[in-house]
Amino acid sequence: MKIRIFGAGAWGTALAVSASRDPESTHRVSLWARDPVQAQAMLTQRVNQRYLPDCRLPERLQIETGAVAFADALAGDAELIVVATPMAGLRSALLALQGCTVPVVWLCKGFEAPLDCAFGLLGHEVAQQVAPALRSGILSGPSFALEVAHAQPTALVAASAHAAVRDALVQAFHGASLRVYASDDVVGVEVGGAVKNVLAIATGLCDGMQLGLNARAALITRGLAEMTRLGCALGARAETFMGLSGLGDLVLTATGDLSRNRKVGLLLAQGRTLAQAVASLGHVAEGVYCARAVVQRAQALGIDMPIAQAVVALLDDEIRPEQAVSRLMQRVARGEA
Repeated sequence: MKIRIFGAGAWGTALAVSASRDPESTHRVSLWARDPVQAQAMLTQRVNQRYLPDCRLPERLQIETGAVAFADALAGDAELIVVATPMAGLRSALLALQGCTVPVVWLCKGFEAPLDCAFGLLGHEVAQQVAPALRSGILSGPSFALEVAHAQPTALVAASAHAAVRDALVQAFHGASLRVYASDDVVGVEVGGAVKNVLAIATGLCDGMQLGLNARAALITRGLAEMTRLGCALGARAETFMGLSGLGDLVLTATGDLSRNRKVGLLLAQGRTLAQAVASLGHVAEGVYCARAVVQRAQALGIDMPIAQAVVALLDDEIRPEQAVSRLMQRVARGEA
């Protein structure tokens, strides 16, 4: 299979490495970098120094750059196109690929920033707006790029309304160290991937304030309830949130030391400003950018998401970390369900 991956960040690079590392595989994988300097360095040094400096790129992995790459993808022999940009770049990428006849999938997790005072959109909603004819989907689930690049066991979810897209993702990435499950609940998989980033900021804050393991467990569990309520209101199936893209991704991102969103919470608990916390990462923390969109969508649907609301108030510098905890603990007692 010919696979073209657009976006040479940590996750795009890790998937490219995973799909091309087996010398007996028939996959032909190319990785496109927006920055020509980065692309040239990757080509000559065979390493993505900025994002995965400890992972050597397989010799059979092709490196691409240049403005004509999307046009080449439309006219070329690719059988699967993967958009590995942050959420902010998804709309322009799908617009450029709107005439594509092969499966197009994205890796980003989050809500798009609101445009023209509208609500922020999930990836599949963006695709419906700009490229409704595409056979599209998403690859998601609990996955740190570094571990995937190092061939540590990982399980993901390939979600699409099109069976051909799900099959293409399984064929492309299912292997000895990467297991890919299929789902047709695109809404559920995307909501899980978006909301867990916001909840990870809250859990990082909890850990940074040394509130204890009881508090962390409560926060993750009640956060899962918030995620499920929003997802079901948007048309997802409740059981999806008990799977890899819901509970699995939430646990990983909320507790793993490689989590950028959790690190934002940890740094805020240490007294750093949001700008300082984000600047120290060197990567995008999607939870910072989609938290407000999550809360806006929930409020429009009449969905109660107190943890997400507290995160937004904290990010907007309306409350301090101690006040966020107090606000959540002083809520009126109610039934768990």
